[in-house]
Amino acid sequence: MSQNPPNLRPDLAPKPLFDIDRRAGQPTIGMVSLGCPKALVDSERILTRLRAEGYAISPDYKGADAVIVNTCGFLDSAKAESLEAIGEALRENGKVLVTGCLGAEPDYITGAHPKVLAVTGPHQYEAVLDAVHRAVPPAPDPFIDLMPATGVKLTPRHYSYLKISEGCNHACKFCIIPDMRGKLVSRPAHAVLREAEKLVDAGVRELLVISQDTSAYGVDRKHDLSPWKGGEVRAHITDLARELGRLGAWVRLHYVYPYPHVRQLVPLMAEGLVLPYLDIPFQHAHPDTLRRMARPAAAAKTLDEIAAWRRDCPDIVLRSTFIVGYPGETEAEFQTLLDWLDEAQLDRVGCFQYENVAGARSNALPDHVPDEVKQDRWDRFMEKAQAISEAKLAAKVGQVMQVIIDEVDEDGATCRTKADAPEIDGNLFIDEGFEGLAPGDLVTVTVEEAGEYDLWGRLNGI
Repeated sequence: MSQNPPNLRPDLAPKPLFDIDRRAGQPTIGMVSLGCPKALVDSERILTRLRAEGYAISPDYKGADAVIVNTCGFLDSAKAESLEAIGEALRENGKVLVTGCLGAEPDYITGAHPKVLAVTGPHQYEAVLDAVHRAVPPAPDPFIDLMPATGVKLTPRHYSYLKISEGCNHACKFCIIPDMRGKLVSRPAHAVLREAEKLVDAGVRELLVISQDTSAYGVDRKHDLSPWKGGEVRAHITDLARELGRLGAWVRLHYVYPYPHVRQLVPLMAEGLVLPYLDIPFQHAHPDTLRRMARPAAAAKTLDEIAAWRRDCPDIVLRSTFIVGYPGETEAEFQTLLDWLDEAQLDRVGCFQYENVAGARSNALPDHVPDEVKQDRWDRFMEKAQAISEAKLAAKVGQVMQVIIDEVDEDGATCRTKADAPEIDGNLFIDEGFEGLAPGDLVTVTVEEAGEYDLWGRLNGI
């Protein structure tokens, strides 16, 4: 069976960053965080609780008394990566606790690695803490173990993922996320906003809103009201986005299904409250393929929605992911996808080749596509997507835009525009006059050069 290499995977989060010191004799836990940004948030929550209980966090195996591996189970390639990470942690450290999405299949894990100390499922924070307590008893010092308001962060200090819900009410045949994480459970609006406010107060300049289905936020709560700032706020993505936009940071929306009410978000983007960026998982364009996926089959209507979004906010940037080689996908269906992409002219596009995933209903579908055909279709799809990206970026040469600095080294500054999410989209590079810049700075640049996915520019005033 073929497996998607990392560069085709839609389930990868940025590499975690650790910068926490250890005092003498302090019990120390290591963390390997795999999977998507939602899993990275789970890792942050676990480490925040452990840090509050007196544990230090180790950036490597040798400095840890035990290691937590937060796993992914989205694809078979993700499962294989998780098992490999568990094996490596066992070899390098010996005391390993497993949690995360793959933890929903404990027999699968212990069958490969019987020496793991414990296996817990996704977002089972208390069970993870109990397992850590058994493996490495805490030794808290209330005079020393003080937590910053933001808790423990595994991303750079200037941006942070903000998880607004767990689970999903969709039943896509290729996905087992609802089986692992359950139905939609939204956080109260005031809890999300309070966390966001603390992050911004602590220096976060960009909030990346994530969930399995951001558009559905609050549906399970019947869009109930929460007290906030002397008034009330509704548990609805439009209301939440508006309030987040008032905190003064960039607000970027991920995993937004194209429900009709998404149109209400676009005016917030035109006003500048929310970044003009929508990450929408279209997955395919042919109605028959979409029906076999058990997804809404209205690609033509989606084109009308895209046109309406662009009419109301001409600067809007659209990102999406697609699956090629889905069972039963004919050459004609794939050609429909290419034609749709030509018409949609999406700004940022990711694509991966279909894989069977244990437990997914799509495994039982007839007419699976041969690996060589999947590869050919992926190549053709990405060739078209790359050409669209190159043309769109070339049109930005000469424009003045605001960017956020992610990294500065001796060669220059690596930045992102409002059109670029960290790790998954492109960058803007500044090669001259960057010496006074620091990560998290917001600066204005003039675009001087464009490539297939990246831009180069100079600071205004230089």
